[in-house]
Amino acid sequence: MVQTHSFSCGLDAALAVVGGKWKALILWELGQGARRFGQLRRALEGVSEKMLIQQLREMEADTLVQRDVHEQVPPKVVYSLTPFGVSLNEALGPLGDWGEEHQRRIEEMRLAPAQPSDAAGSTAPG
Repeated sequence: MVQTHSFSCGLDAALAVVGGKWKALILWELGQGARRFGQLRRALEGVSEKMLIQQLREMEADTLVQRDVHEQVPPKVVYSLTPFGVSLNEALGPLGDWGEEHQRRIEEMRLAPAQPSDAAGSTAPG
């Protein structure tokens, strides 16, 4: 039996394939050109080998990434974006631009102590 997944909107569908901490960063790095596993690992500071393998396998299953094995000794494996992955990477560009524009503010919010919610005393029109 084939399983189907119903998405609530296009953003829901897009986040299903790019969600998580590493996938967008992997897409961005591969957008710079094909990379071997070790090159990706060095470029993505903080990712574990196990996590990178898992993310690449999921991205390959989602047809975002192509894995090319070159028969040689030692074996050489190169990862690159598929046309589908390139199109997603292009769509993420404006989101990255927004993040760069607001990065300082976001960092300050993350470093600031949590403020109590003002929901009870809200004067927002309702």
